[in-house]
Amino acid sequence: MTAASPPIPVISPEGNLSRYLQEIRKFPMLTVEDEYMLARSWQEHQDVQSAHKLVTSHLRLVAKIAMGYRGYGLPVSELISEGNLGLMHAVKRFDPERGFRLATYAMWWIRAAIQEYILHSWSLVKMGTTAAQKKLFFNLRKLKGKLNAIDEGDLSPENVTKIATDLEVPEQDVINMNRRLSAPDHSLNAPLRVDGEGEWQDWLVDDSETQETLLAEREELTGRRKLLNQSMKALNDRERHILMQRRLREDPMTLEDLSQEYGISRERVRQIEVRAFEKLQKAMKNAAIEQRLAT
Repeated sequence: MTAASPPIPVISPEGNLSRYLQEIRKFPMLTVEDEYMLARSWQEHQDVQSAHKLVTSHLRLVAKIAMGYRGYGLPVSELISEGNLGLMHAVKRFDPERGFRLATYAMWWIRAAIQEYILHSWSLVKMGTTAAQKKLFFNLRKLKGKLNAIDEGDLSPENVTKIATDLEVPEQDVINMNRRLSAPDHSLNAPLRVDGEGEWQDWLVDDSETQETLLAEREELTGRRKLLNQSMKALNDRERHILMQRRLREDPMTLEDLSQEYGISRERVRQIEVRAFEKLQKAMKNAAIEQRLAT
């Protein structure tokens, strides 16, 4: 009979973030083989112990991602809690046979959960929650930083035009969003709690990585790139180009642009994109299985 798993640390608005961070560091990181076997055990047998280990080994990833959204004026504890829910959803749906690590898959669920919580908390319903609005909401601060306009109140007309053009949104939306997000930055020495226990800077320690972790991440990234490059050979030139332009660029090309480039309809471009992605997924899955059998 297996022993009960230690409970997942709970963080609340009144909780101590530093203590929570120390607690989640106690859970060990998983090797590729351990992660694969645990994921298979959960997927095939619904083994709760395995799912628990998958979740707890990635709590540090949630904390790190949540820290990237601390500029929206919401308690980090709440962002972490939402991110943990996203992590649990990722574990439920994770398929180890696709050849990717859980962290690579989970980060999208974690970010989505945190972003949806932020959008809900900021009550953006009146301004719209279209893809363009979300893109503006989560990229405005970064673009202001590039324009050295972080400390500006209302943006200059030139900066408004630049941001609106880059994000393909109306200039008035940029003005409205900037005013909505305008808030003074907080000192890193500001207390996390009313009683003064703990400071924001306590979290800076979590951003550091050990040499072993950096090396493992670098090797994993190299392996994924090699796997991707190898699998891309399964596509023909047109499929490869359309897929890269639509899914592998920071600023994807539109269906309209690609339809004009190839002299075909936008729907035809979309069909080619979907087919190419499915072929790539299948090729990567087969390549990952071959790698696993070869080791």
